[in-house]
Amino acid sequence: MILESFGLEKYMDELIDSTNYQLRVMRYEKPKTKDSTHALAAHCDNNTMTLLYQNEVNGLQIQSKDGEWINMKPSPNSFIVLIGESLSVWLNGRLPSPSHRVMMKGNEDRYSLGLFTRPRGGYVIKVPNELVDDNNPILFKPHDHEEFLKFYYSEITQAAVKPGGYISRLKAYCSV
Repeated sequence: MILESFGLEKYMDELIDSTNYQLRVMRYEKPKTKDSTHALAAHCDNNTMTLLYQNEVNGLQIQSKDGEWINMKPSPNSFIVLIGESLSVWLNGRLPSPSHRVMMKGNEDRYSLGLFTRPRGGYVIKVPNELVDDNNPILFKPHDHEEFLKFYYSEITQAAVKPGGYISRLKAYCSV
């Protein structure tokens, strides 16, 4: 649907063929305090896309453009779709990857099921020519996601993250 909305259907097979999938069950233990606590620090997913399904215990928060944290309260039979930074880069920044976190409060564990899609090693993420023109200059250099992950997990990059803050290492890595 995303590719269709940008008129990029011809890239569908390429993206499907270049994608790995990981299904993960996540458990966030109930807080040992009555105060709201961080269960997962603020971040943007560096993958292509994430589909989340959670139990009835809320906790996911999405950061708005003005910096406010918004509590997500999905209906029991819905999925949450998060655009990853890799797709944001592929789309030349046209869809942002939302910063999100998990804040826990209460007496119950939180469970969620995540389907993570990520580019396969060797696939070069490159902005399609259709998304570049005089009004929309290219924002990102082509890059291999596997090479980016080496950079992402390097000691130098880890040291660059400020406590309590989030920086987009992918955008730092491949911005023009």
